[in-house]
Amino acid sequence: MAGHNKWSKVKRQKAVTDSRRSKVWAVITRDIMVAAREGGKDPLMNARLSLAIQKAKAKNMPKENIERAIKRGAGEIEGQDYKECTYEGYSAHGVAMIVDALTDNTNRTVADVRSVFSKNGGNLSKSGSVAYLFERKGFIQIRSNAIDELELLELVADVGAEDVEEEDGMHIVITSIETFEAVQTAISSSEIPIEESRLIRIPTTTVQKTPDQVRQTEALVAKLDDLQDVQEVFTNLEQ
Repeated sequence: MAGHNKWSKVKRQKAVTDSRRSKVWAVITRDIMVAAREGGKDPLMNARLSLAIQKAKAKNMPKENIERAIKRGAGEIEGQDYKECTYEGYSAHGVAMIVDALTDNTNRTVADVRSVFSKNGGNLSKSGSVAYLFERKGFIQIRSNAIDELELLELVADVGAEDVEEEDGMHIVITSIETFEAVQTAISSSEIPIEESRLIRIPTTTVQKTPDQVRQTEALVAKLDDLQDVQEVFTNLEQ
């Protein structure tokens, strides 16, 4: 299978601590609502919702919170209407950045994102100015002890996976957008537990910076990541 830039080198791994639990739950709640709105409230028929529920349980979200988010997304009870948004920009040192957000107030979110870029020497760019530097891919993470690597490779290759790697005790499966759900379904149908599954952005080319520039860029990513509406931040920084 074709190689690719390591996923761990293109995004900052979110560290979930007790102090950030409220944001973590808020992010997952919005994800559940959008998944239920777009694909229906039955997790057996909605892979995105099923995985969002799994993530909620892994973060110890109460069952009633999960059920309420599903009902809101399905329109059974009133609640905020969330929209997925993508913002593009550059750090002070020319590192391309994409910010994926989920918000009920786009004016607030774009103002928050622009403010963080501006205060840290970066700039928010127009749509399309950065996106062409990245490819959107499916990312599926499975514990290495759940299945032999060769068996997993054979399973997912048959349904269109692009790559399988071993990293830090995990199998990392990379797919195209088109085959993402089919690969997830094949893995789940084989009763192999999925640790995490989501869409990521992999840079087609990366840039090298000095240690100080890397630290400054990472600080900008951290501040963007701390915004309530931000889901993930991706860069083309070589680390």
